[in-house]
Amino acid sequence: MAEAAQFQGRRSASARRWLRCAVAALVGGPLLAGLLQIPAGPQAQADSNATGSRTVDVSIDSMTPDSPAKSDTLTVKGTVTNDGSSAVTNAHVGLRLGPSLNSRSAIDSAARRTGFSYGADGREAGGEHTVEIDKLPSGISRSFSLTIPVEDLNLGRGGVYQLGVSLTGQTQKQPFQQVLGMERTFLPWQPSAVEHKTRMSFMWPLISSSHLTARTDSDAQQTPILRDDSLAAELAPGGRLQQMVALGKNLPVTYVLDPDLLATVDAMTKNYKIEGPDGTTTPGRNQAVAKQWLKDLQDAVDDHEVVALPFADPDLASLAHRGKGVSAALGHLKPATDLASVTVETILGTKPRTDFAWPVNGAIDSSVIDVATSAGAHNVITRSDSLRETGGLPYTPTSARPIGGGNTAVSADARLSTGFQGDMSRAEDSTLAVQQFLAQTLMLTMQAPQKQRSIVVAPQRTPTASQARTMAQAIGGLENDRWTEPVGLSDAAKAKPDPRATSQVPADASYPGSLRGQELPTEAFREIQRTQGALDGFQVILSQPDRVVTPIGNAIMREMSTSWRGDAEGATGFRNSVRGYLSDLTEEVQLIQKSTQTLSGQSATIPVTVQNNLVQGIEGLKLVLTSSQPNRLDVGEEQPVRIDGGHSQSVKFNTTANANGTAWVKAQLYTDDGTPYGGPMTFKVKVTEITSTVMLVIAGGVLLLVLAGVRMYTQRKRAAARGTAESTESDEDPKTDDPAETEGPETEEPTTDGPEGQEPDSEQQGDVTPDTGPESGNASGTGEKVDR
Repeated sequence: MAEAAQFQGRRSASARRWLRCAVAALVGGPLLAGLLQIPAGPQAQADSNATGSRTVDVSIDSMTPDSPAKSDTLTVKGTVTNDGSSAVTNAHVGLRLGPSLNSRSAIDSAARRTGFSYGADGREAGGEHTVEIDKLPSGISRSFSLTIPVEDLNLGRGGVYQLGVSLTGQTQKQPFQQVLGMERTFLPWQPSAVEHKTRMSFMWPLISSSHLTARTDSDAQQTPILRDDSLAAELAPGGRLQQMVALGKNLPVTYVLDPDLLATVDAMTKNYKIEGPDGTTTPGRNQAVAKQWLKDLQDAVDDHEVVALPFADPDLASLAHRGKGVSAALGHLKPATDLASVTVETILGTKPRTDFAWPVNGAIDSSVIDVATSAGAHNVITRSDSLRETGGLPYTPTSARPIGGGNTAVSADARLSTGFQGDMSRAEDSTLAVQQFLAQTLMLTMQAPQKQRSIVVAPQRTPTASQARTMAQAIGGLENDRWTEPVGLSDAAKAKPDPRATSQVPADASYPGSLRGQELPTEAFREIQRTQGALDGFQVILSQPDRVVTPIGNAIMREMSTSWRGDAEGATGFRNSVRGYLSDLTEEVQLIQKSTQTLSGQSATIPVTVQNNLVQGIEGLKLVLTSSQPNRLDVGEEQPVRIDGGHSQSVKFNTTANANGTAWVKAQLYTDDGTPYGGPMTFKVKVTEITSTVMLVIAGGVLLLVLAGVRMYTQRKRAAARGTAESTESDEDPKTDDPAETEGPETEEPTTDGPEGQEPDSEQQGDVTPDTGPESGNASGTGEKVDR
């Protein structure tokens, strides 16, 4: 059984008891077992427990140094917890050095194995290198710290060793010494630097979910609006992204950025707002946190390589499998790539590499490669569990693989890339992950010690804070450069490929079904294109299109983000919000409904009001009226529309009536290229035309009045002349009686106060100033007349 230091004084007695039990089991066991079916002896029970007993849970919480040198002292700390129903007594915790492992798969097997095996788990390093625990009650935990000089382990030549921690003790039901709990990890041992070190490139992703909405405030600064303020927690001290920046600054890593994250944080350094569930907004208050994070990142990338993914990190596999057949869907990739370079260079002051594409989990097929390289990326980051080796190589080949067309698949090592997933907040999980990572890198180097290879590690896109700390610790364990040396991702992509390595891109059918089920549906890409089409039709009428195109265009890119995987409901809601906001904006330019119009003449002017409630002006529109009865009512030619922000315009049409009756008129706005803008507005026009016969009668009557007036005027003039002559005669002959004056009836001269009897200064009903301030959107009053 296991050697326990606290039992050294009784070692001989214990050994004698063990020997007696063993002899009894060997001699009497076969005879009595068949006759009496008695239980096997203590050693047999110990062996049974050794293969599966987990009475005590052993946790390895730290191991320092994680890759020791010969002169170091190894310290292993952890806890033991009694998960059994009875107390453990006369126990001790000790180290067990297993055999040297000979392959990467052997490391995997050892990590998965449970229970205890004398042959696989090795002998205990007893003596002063153990910790005694007299009694461990049920459900109780005890901490331990084991130390041992590395030279006492007698490791010999370099290699990867299994290192275990076991608790040996006894219980009331099994009152003999046995291994009751076991945990194992790995000890990478390379006493001196190797000649051909593995060149290691570690990707350090700074990616988040989509936070900015399409909405902005209507102020001059266009204050941005965020979906929530959760990003601030990631940026704050101890947050996920703060840890990634702080840890990465001192590590030999390549930063892989989503430029949308930078744009969002940059927006948060100024005034910003948070959108509530009901659509209302509240001011954001984390400007200081955002400023500090950006400053720290600017300092961190100063001497690091930076790779920028296309803006908003589009889901390349979803585009390849679900969006490729949607017209113009792939057209978003090139603008996203161009915007990525501008964003990073503007905010960080460094020029990034934009020729890398990173599909989800590195999973590829031929269609994913086609999409990934369609926007200028020549290096596609894949993973060795997707681009699988088929040539039976006894070693892990260099990551770079030529795949044709001048493109390179950079196959990240799957074991190393997935080693930091899961909950790393527990010290045990973090420690085991670090030691397994270091063991795998050393074993990878030892596979072909005469070949220098270049290996890439591509971890999960959004590591948690604890995962980031674990990754940093693992990379730090390689800093002595005994078997690896760090290189940038660009150098890894340019490494000389192994001619024996697989470079055949997998067929479409090989794409993992679990990932395919998380992709954006085809209908999502159709919705995206409908929104893009609406934006294209809207921007042509704007005097300042950038105020709308930039925030909504960026939001459309976010609709295709990889971050929506696993959140179909959130993705749908975001698309609907973008489309709804754009619809609201387009409806701010509208026609004001008119009531029934009355046309009481052969020609008149009909005004139609166009309202612009946008902050900016509109142009590039024309208004067209169409009569349902053109033979009865001619509505004239189309009229241009140009309105300042927050104003209305009354557009006047000169109409001609040809016959009495009712005609329906449709008003429709069009862009300059003839595309309808908004919906039509229809109204009724009643034509009450005065006929030519009536006009002749009126003219005749006027003529008679004029002739009558002339006749009366002539008569009065003659009468006045006769009266003058008679007055002269009377003066000469005063005796003559005065004749009676005879005058014709006085007639008032007719006057004309304007055309057709109108007042000269009377305003024509229906005139509206061509460019006014904001008007009411209500329809005109019933029975409104139009200008004549």
